[in-house]
Amino acid sequence: MKKLLLGCISFYRRFISPCKPPVCRFYPSCSQYTYLAVEKYGTIKGIYLGVKRILRCHPFHPGGYDPVP
Repeated sequence: MKKLLLGCISFYRRFISPCKPPVCRFYPSCSQYTYLAVEKYGTIKGIYLGVKRILRCHPFHPGGYDPVP
């Protein structure tokens, strides 16, 4: 399951993300953050951390450097 999820994120980063304007407020980007979280913590906790991060990515949050804990 972990490999499949990492493959999906890699596909998104390689083929879909370049077609969109760079608007992420954080470093590393939300997709890179989720990839690293899944790689480090596994599928369930990685998805949880990724979704939590994506929910913070809005105009009212300052963004900035936010590494995977």
